[in-house]
Amino acid sequence: MTVRETDVLVVGGGLGGVAAALAAARLGRRVVLTEESSWLGGQMTSQAVPPDEHPWIESQGATRSYRRLRQNIRDYYRRTYELSDDARAAGLLNPGGGLVSAICHEPRAGLAAIEELLAPHRADARVVVLAGHEPVGAETDGDRVTAVTVRSRESGERLTITAPYVLDATELGDLLDLAGVEHVTGAESRADTGELHALDGPASPLDQQAFTWCFAMDYHPDADFTIDRPADYARWRGYQPDIWPVPLLSWDDVHPRTLARRHRPLFAHIDSPRGHVADDWWNYRRIFSAAHHAPGRYGSDITLVNWPQVDYMAGPLIGVDERTRAGHLEASRQQSLSFLYWMQTEAPRLDGGTGYRGLRPRGDVLGTGDELAMRPYIRESRRIRAELTVLEQHVGVEAREEAGLPAGSEVFADSVGVGAYRIDLHPGSGGPEGPRSYIDIADHPFQIPLGALIPQRVENLLPAGKNIGTTHVTNGCYRLHPVEWTIGEAAGALAAHCLDTGSTPRAVRNDPARLETFQQLLTTALGFQLGWPEHLRTAAL
Repeated sequence: MTVRETDVLVVGGGLGGVAAALAAARLGRRVVLTEESSWLGGQMTSQAVPPDEHPWIESQGATRSYRRLRQNIRDYYRRTYELSDDARAAGLLNPGGGLVSAICHEPRAGLAAIEELLAPHRADARVVVLAGHEPVGAETDGDRVTAVTVRSRESGERLTITAPYVLDATELGDLLDLAGVEHVTGAESRADTGELHALDGPASPLDQQAFTWCFAMDYHPDADFTIDRPADYARWRGYQPDIWPVPLLSWDDVHPRTLARRHRPLFAHIDSPRGHVADDWWNYRRIFSAAHHAPGRYGSDITLVNWPQVDYMAGPLIGVDERTRAGHLEASRQQSLSFLYWMQTEAPRLDGGTGYRGLRPRGDVLGTGDELAMRPYIRESRRIRAELTVLEQHVGVEAREEAGLPAGSEVFADSVGVGAYRIDLHPGSGGPEGPRSYIDIADHPFQIPLGALIPQRVENLLPAGKNIGTTHVTNGCYRLHPVEWTIGEAAGALAAHCLDTGSTPRAVRNDPARLETFQQLLTTALGFQLGWPEHLRTAAL
């Protein structure tokens, strides 16, 4: 077995992992970055989901490097496409024109933007990327992780990597499990956290948010791109969770905030996928807009299907054996294919007909040879037992009001960044009693406390994604693209800083002078924002 040594090992190449590698490299450290899939970027690329962001993202609420990432995406379109004059002149170009984000885009554009950020550090091997490698083992010595073993998914060969600092940026917090780092899964009890929207009864480790196998499609009304009937179509055609008003394969669903039945068709107008409207699915997560180009150049927009109909609620990915986990992953694929087939063959059309046979799956846009994205979209991970756990009382509007706390989110003296998004929990496995419905509630723009990145016991492993010290509830607002990036960047910077100063993450957090020095590094060298202006900290999303 080959052994390799580096300064910082980042396991997982999603947005948090990429940001961690960039930060450590910019601060002069050698980094090995591993990723299971062939693409870096996680939820933005291999999982295919355009950024979920807050309304102030164009001016604040992100790090300098995240703003550079977004600019790289826009520049990619200006460099590589023959945009219309209006699109080229748009200072804040939304490439796909989707309604869910100010920068909806094709996954390849996100990948190109990430590769551009990494390029100068890869040229001299300051950052070495091992794509197609999954973690399979970890060695520990007391309260330290001494080595991690990864395996090539293609060849099966194993590589052991040693590093003074190891960062877990995997989608499910796999390294926490492999290294025996104390962690939490699923939903906590209100008796344990005091949270307003935690479970009334005991904690439920298997109550985890739905994951989703996304796909992209375009539309050519005069063509027929109907896929083969999926093997499990009969199951999914009749599947109706107890919390759902109709079978899942339908244009009706549940409004996440009111929990009332909602009707939203594919197109707001008969066979018309174009136009900026809020009452159809086509424009919701559109990642390519034909209107941004010369008339007639492209025959269709491309939209990304990350909708309630493909949220997999039938079982979790964490806390089950490998066979069960593999079964859930395959069932999720079948659910997504079944929804596509239903849309093509049975879905009610506004003109009274059934089926949109001209819907063409675009796995090629997602880097695959089939209809679906490379990887499932993961919303929830294992979470470390941290020195500080972010609770609903720290950020939730209603929870803070009920507790008699001051208006606005909690102010953390050890802040290492900011974020903003509603607490948005999708229905999920729900544990033994089946899925619970949405929890979609208002919160305040928030800070990311360093204490949430410090494990209670282990000294040299840091979380670099959705696996920080949040609860099931607060994960709902700390899991989105720019927040994951900031968490990863802070973790990478912390590892490099500790190597430079001979300190430890715990000492940095708990010594005011060391903490101030680190926070100055974040703000001056890396362009972090550590707090919100008061009028935004007290705003409600």
